[in-house]
This record gives sequence, structure tokens and C-alpha cells, in this order.
Amino acid sequence: MKRESLETGDSGKRDVNRHRAGPLSIAERSTAYRGLLWSQSVLLFGTGLVFPFYLIFLRESGSSFTQFGLAYGLFTMSAALLHPLAGRLSDRWGSARVLFISAWGTALVFLLLPLLSSVSQLYAVQIVLGLLGALQKTAEKALLADITPSDHRGRRIGAYHGWGAVFSGLAVMAAGGLVDLFSIDFIFYVGSLAVFVSGCLLYRYRSVSSVSGGD
Repeated sequence: MKRESLETGDSGKRDVNRHRAGPLSIAERSTAYRGLLWSQSVLLFGTGLVFPFYLIFLRESGSSFTQFGLAYGLFTMSAALLHPLAGRLSDRWGSARVLFISAWGTALVFLLLPLLSSVSQLYAVQIVLGLLGALQKTAEKALLADITPSDHRGRRIGAYHGWGAVFSGLAVMAAGGLVDLFSIDFIFYVGSLAVFVSGCLLYRYRSVSSVSGGD
């Protein structure tokens, strides 16, 4: 009996989402889906403002093409290395909590971008952005699977990514005008604010944070 209790406790620690609450009702799933949809669409708006023009920022920082390639390689490789750990953290802490960390961490990094003054700082930022991106991508997909019922999961996921693409596209178009009116630094600050707001929206939709893993 004691051993069975210990095993149950270990299982609960490994899967926070599943054991923190019972299965969600249809209404709760719908609310959680809307919360995730809006929060990650706003996040994509923020990153859509920054990343296309961040490429220009990197190139104009005086980096050679070799340094430019290395910077993006570090971004990709750091993300690749963290994805497995991000999945374990999502299971242990809950996907919503991992998304909080990713959103507010990314918002902070965006504020630091205009302050970069050396290639070594650029490399460090690329590694951090890669790690935060891995947390976001893995936790987003895990949570999306949890809150979409299996009988029409494909339709919900398709709509989810469609809205995300719309917000991302609008951001790129808006960013061009903002750069002309203000500066590249300005869109980094606006992007940071949007990504921070995406984390706040996750908190606003509390049901996102109490998702069960079952169908």
C-alpha cells in the first residue's frame, strides 16, 4: 500500500496538468482554447514585428556573413538541444507555466536588443532566444493538444494556426511603417510589449492553467 502511494505521488509530479484537475468540460475546453489562441496570436504579432527587421539589424551591426550565419546557427542549435527538456518541463510544471516563462523572458530580451554592442553579445542573445523559442513551441503544442477534443482536433488546430499567421502577417506589414516613422529600436520595444501582453492574456484565461491532459 505504501509503495503504491509513493508511485501515485511520483506520477502526479510527472504530470501536473493531468492530476491538478479533472477532465475539462466542453465549455472549459472552449474557454482555454480561446485564451491560448489570443495569447499566442498576440505573441506572434510581437515576434512578427521584431524578427524580420532583426535580420536587417544583425546585418547592419557590422557582422560578416560568417558571423551572421553563426548567429542564426546558434539560435537553431540551442533550440534543438532544449526541445526534449522543454517537453519534460511542460509535463512537470504545466504547459501554461512554461509559456509564461517563455513569453516574459522573450519580452525582456527584446528590450535588450537595441543595447547590443558586440558580436559576443549577439551570440549570447541568439542562444537565449533559441532556448525561449523551444520552450514556447513545445509547450504551445502540448497545451493545444490537451484542450482540443480528439473528434475535431485537426479543425481546431488548423483554425488556430490560421489566426496566428494572420497576426504575424499584419505585424510584418505594420513594422515596415513603424520603422519608417520611428526607428528599428522602436519596433523592438513595441514587440516586447506585445509579447509581455501575451503572457498576461494566459493569466487572464485561468482555465488555460488548469488543463487536464485527457480527452
